[in-house]
Amino acid sequence: MKILLVDDEAALAEPLSRLLSREGYTVDVATDGRVGCQLATNNNYDLLILDWMLPHLTGLQICQQLRDRGDHTPVLFLTAKDTLDDRVIGLDAGADDYLVKPFELRELLARVRALLRRPPTVDAPPTQLRLQVDDLELDVGNQLAYIKGKSIELSEKETKLLGYLMQNAGQVLAHDRIQAFLWGENTAPSSNVLAALVRLLRRKIEVEGSPELIQTVYGKGYRIGRG
Repeated sequence: MKILLVDDEAALAEPLSRLLSREGYTVDVATDGRVGCQLATNNNYDLLILDWMLPHLTGLQICQQLRDRGDHTPVLFLTAKDTLDDRVIGLDAGADDYLVKPFELRELLARVRALLRRPPTVDAPPTQLRLQVDDLELDVGNQLAYIKGKSIELSEKETKLLGYLMQNAGQVLAHDRIQAFLWGENTAPSSNVLAALVRLLRRKIEVEGSPELIQTVYGKGYRIGRG
């Protein structure tokens, strides 16, 4: 497995590179966002580990540029930014997971392993499926939602989450059940990533002034449907 680590803090990048190499990964390191983006564009990596704040190009910009080109290589952000809104921004750029500095090396390795063993998507909605709940439609294959005739582009993860909720409309889906579906058993993302993904999805599909479509059932999980 080949990993690209982009971080301008030598005191962090060097030991992380050694640690990942000892675990059997091939690791390339860049300390500059522009160089990191070039490496990510010109090479095939199994995972990108990106610091958020970098010289010349931020990790956020690197991720956005890769996603705009159709590159779906898993991305793990390393950052000191820790608010829910920060996580929403990172997910909207196309990140897969988020690790807040300072972090335990064991947790980093667990995140890396989880992202590298992409879970099978046998339970995902069929790509030709078109789902509808109230006035919301989802075209799974094209990753498009339609609300009152307006089309909304979704990411792969947003499509998978929305499809799962819509296939189970009216049911309360527990947090751990949703996490297992999206990220695989025993590989739940870091704190608040699911909440950030739901918030991002709400911003895209819910109409101001209308009752919320994705409902939070506090202490339990989420349910879709206004009924």
